[in-house]
Amino acid sequence: MLELLLCSLLTIFPDYLYRRYAQGKRIGRDITLYSVWFELRWGITACLMLTVALITLIFYFHPSTTTATLFFRTVPIISEATGRVSEVHVDFSAPVKKNDVIFKLDSTTQEAALETARRKIAEVDAELDAAQADIIKADGQIREAKSAYQQASDDLNVKRELQRRNPGIVPQRDIEKLQVLLAGREGTVDAANAAKQSAMVRVTSLLPAEKASAEAALAQAQVDLDKTYVRAGVAGRVEQFSLRPGDIVSPIMRPGGILIPEGAGKQYLAAGFGQIEAQVMKVGMVAEATCISKPWTIIPMVITSVQDYIAAGQFRSGEQLIEAGQALRPGSILVLLEPLYKGGLDGVTPGSSCVVNAYTSNHDQIASKDTGTFKRVVLHGIDAVGIVHAMLLRIQALVLPVKTLVMSGH
Repeated sequence: MLELLLCSLLTIFPDYLYRRYAQGKRIGRDITLYSVWFELRWGITACLMLTVALITLIFYFHPSTTTATLFFRTVPIISEATGRVSEVHVDFSAPVKKNDVIFKLDSTTQEAALETARRKIAEVDAELDAAQADIIKADGQIREAKSAYQQASDDLNVKRELQRRNPGIVPQRDIEKLQVLLAGREGTVDAANAAKQSAMVRVTSLLPAEKASAEAALAQAQVDLDKTYVRAGVAGRVEQFSLRPGDIVSPIMRPGGILIPEGAGKQYLAAGFGQIEAQVMKVGMVAEATCISKPWTIIPMVITSVQDYIAAGQFRSGEQLIEAGQALRPGSILVLLEPLYKGGLDGVTPGSSCVVNAYTSNHDQIASKDTGTFKRVVLHGIDAVGIVHAMLLRIQALVLPVKTLVMSGH
C-alpha cells in the first residue's frame, strides 16, 4: 500500500493535475466514478506498472524475512553410566556454575571398588615390608651357610693333611664324609644366595609392579566414583529439571535434563531469506530487526555470515534413490546477524521470533571512477528505495503488539 501511494504521487496525481488545469475537467462533473478510468487511464496504468517495479526492486535489493529467530544451544545433562539418582542439588529452575554438582547417582559399587583398591595397596605395602625382612633373613642364612661351609672345609683340609703326613692314620671313609658334607654346605650357601636374590627381585620388581597395578586400579575406581557426580560442563541455567532421588537415568535412553549455557541466544540472530536473494545477501550488509519479545524497538544489525548451502538439499546415503518430486518446499538462505552496537540484543528473549530487513549498499560502486553516470543514477535509486522498506519495518514494529494481542485474540 505504501508503494502504491508513493507511485500514485508520481503518476495519477500529475495526470489529474493535467486534466484539471490543462483540460479544465473537474471531479464530479467531467471526472466521475464511472469515467475515472477513462480520464486517468494513463496515470493508473503507469502507477500499477511503477508499483510492481518498485515492489520488485525493493524486495530484491532490500530483502525482508519474518523467519528470524534467536537460536540458542542447549546442553543435555547426561550421566556417563546408567544408575539410580541418590541426590539432587538443583531445583526445577536454577543457575549453575561450571563444575557444580547437579545430581549424584548411587555409588555403593564404586565406593566398594575404591576401598578394595586401597586395601590392595596396603597389602602390597605390607608384602614389601615382609620382603625387606626376608632379605635380612637371607643375609643371615648366607652368613650361617658360609660359616658352616668354612668349618666343613677346614675339617676336610685337616684330615687330608694328616692323611698326607701319616697315611692310614685317618680312615678314608671320614675323608669321604667330609667331602660330601662340604658339597652339601656349598649347596646351602647357593640356596641362601638364591633366597636373597628372590627376595630382592620381589622388592625391586614384582611388588612395585603389583603396587603400580593397585594404584592404577585405585585411580580407575576413583574415576568411576567421580562419574556418579554429574556436574555442569559450562556455566548457565538448568531449566525444567524434574529429576528426583530414585529416578533412573541412562546416557542413551533417558538424560537427566537440559542446561542452557550462559549468554546463549545473545550473540547472533539467525534469519532465513528466500533463495532468489542468494546473489544479494553479502557479509557486511547493514540490517534492522524488530522482535516480538521487545516491541517498538528497531535493532541495528550487520550480516556476519551467509551459509553457502541450503538445508533442504541435504541427504544421507541409503538403500533408496532420491526422488526430487518428493522434496519438501524450497529451503531458505541461512544468514547470521550480529548487533551493530554492543548490547543490541539486551532485553530480547532467546528463541524470540523477529522480522529482519537487509539493505543493499552500492556506495563503493557509486564512488568508483569506472562507474558511468547512468549506472550511478540507477544505483542511487536502488539505495534510495531502501527507505521504503525501512518505513515498512517501523510500521510493522508499531502494529506488531496490536496484531499479536488484539488481532490474534489472545
